[in-house]
Order: sequence, then structure tokens, then C-alpha cells
Amino acid sequence: GGRLAMPLQGKIIRGYQKKKNDGIDIAASAGASVAAAADGTVAAITRDTEQVPILVLRHDANLLTVYANIDAIKVAKGDRVKRGQPIATVRASDPAFVHFEVREGFDSVDPLPYLQ
Repeated sequence: GGRLAMPLQGKIIRGYQKKKNDGIDIAASAGASVAAAADGTVAAITRDTEQVPILVLRHDANLLTVYANIDAIKVAKGDRVKRGQPIATVRASDPAFVHFEVREGFDSVDPLPYLQ
């Protein structure tokens, strides 16, 4: 397995493109569980312009993972999380998906090499 686990099983409906899509979009059913990609700490929970939560986890080696288009957050800022631990659910949207980013410091990188 890779350094990171997929936050949930699903087809990647949108791939990574620097500056256009800073992560990948994974198709999922609304309400499905979204899991931490690796052990880490909840660094931030913010909201986008439409008030949809965005969750950021901090991992070793200056690595961050970002989860967006989510709902029903199950963790709080500062919480320690384990790889595979449920952290949120998929928000109802059409199509329903999770947006997942990997960042090295502030720079987004293609998540796929980390997941394989």
C-alpha cells in the first residue's frame, strides 16, 4: 500500500491538475464515511464560501491532507487521528464526491503517487 490510504473507496472522477484542481475528486454516495488518509492531527476545520466544511490533517514530514465537500465532522481541531479513522461523511451533492488534496507545506501535489 501507499503512504496514504484513500479516504474512501470510489472512482476518481476528476484528477489532479496544478492550479485547476489541487486534488482529486472521488465519487461516493452521500453520507458515506470519509476516513483519515494517515495518522495525524486535525490542523484546521474551516468552511468554503458556501459554508461547506473543509478539514485539514497534519502528518509527519510537513505533509497535509485536505478533505472537502464533506459534512457531519466527527473530530475537533487538535484531535489526534489514526489512519482509516472516520472523520466526516460525504455531503449530499450531485454528483456526490469527496475532494481530497495532499500538500507538502503549502504546495499541492498529485495525491496518486502517495496512494499507490
